[in-house]
Amino acid sequence: MLNEFLPLLFLLLPVAALSGWILGRRRSERTSGARVSELSSNYFRGLNYLLNEQQDKAIELFLKLAEINRDTVETHLALGNLFRRRGEVDRAIRVHQNLIARPNLSDEEKTIALLELGEDYMRAGLLDRAEVLFADLVAMEALAPSALRHLIAIYQHERDWDKAIEHARRLERLTGESKAMMISQFHCELAEQARAQGDRDAARAHIGDAFLVNSDCVRASMILGHLESSEGNHAAAIEAFERVAQLDLDYLPEFLPPLLDCYARTQQMQRAEQFLLRTIERHRGVTPVLALARLYATTRGEDKAVEFLNESLRQRPSVRALMALIDMNLRNVSDEARGNYLILRDLTQQLVEGKALYRCNRCGFGAKAHHWQCPSCKSWGTVRPIHGAAGE
Repeated sequence: MLNEFLPLLFLLLPVAALSGWILGRRRSERTSGARVSELSSNYFRGLNYLLNEQQDKAIELFLKLAEINRDTVETHLALGNLFRRRGEVDRAIRVHQNLIARPNLSDEEKTIALLELGEDYMRAGLLDRAEVLFADLVAMEALAPSALRHLIAIYQHERDWDKAIEHARRLERLTGESKAMMISQFHCELAEQARAQGDRDAARAHIGDAFLVNSDCVRASMILGHLESSEGNHAAAIEAFERVAQLDLDYLPEFLPPLLDCYARTQQMQRAEQFLLRTIERHRGVTPVLALARLYATTRGEDKAVEFLNESLRQRPSVRALMALIDMNLRNVSDEARGNYLILRDLTQQLVEGKALYRCNRCGFGAKAHHWQCPSCKSWGTVRPIHGAAGE
């Protein structure tokens, strides 16, 4: 929580330092000395409240300071920021609107206040108003990187991927920072939309655009694999999915089922077995182990599958592998032992039931299904499988 308030603290510290000078211009030396001491003391009390996460007391104190010294822009910016963080967006909007209406604001102060007001609108869900404000700031080349980032966030929320691409490229040119990974994800979103609408040509075009931006785009290869498979081009689909395995094996749970289906349709089960064996050596998760056990059960018999699972469990303990082993043994046990196996299976099922299988490595958001964009922090490509005995 403290990290959320650090920018606000840096904003308020200069106010505390400058308060003596401001009051010194308006009072006699003797009177101002007392007021300076009191004002500085109150500022640091407010900072202490923030550090101790006592937002109510901080707001009460800063409101009094704003009444005492109405010309202090930083105090009003700090107040608006506090209101927004607390979810009191209406109050934040009023503070920033009143600040912008002041005739004596410098261009820099007005620009900062406009940016803050745009953030208020975003928090309130007034995306159209926020978009207009940020677009104006970009047009004026005032705080353009921050305004562009907010615009990109708005277009992502609205799923306007073309505008998101346009503004991400503009941000690249302005800052010199590569946004290739983000832009390739936007192209992939367009490809997914086109594929869902049955427009395969458009889907292929967007996949090509994604590769132009990021030649190692995992998601573009996966979409291409699905597209080739749906068109009956199973050899090309296998090539696309195997390329994903070379790029990032963390996505194995997402592409392994369609890849195995392509192997089966082209009668390449030996190639499938070799792929799984190589993958088990490189991948610490349980997904390839379970897939190979199922393959052995089909091609070599259940005894071989049980033997393989027993050996795998010794090397890498896994609740999911144990459940698969129990299921296989259930088919060949006596009625008396069957009840014990069922109890054991219920217990193992409870260990994994309701557990998150994926986690964002940036914000820690947990999910049962994979997301290309984290639903919490909105980062791209950060949601990964959770490894461990009860996970992948």
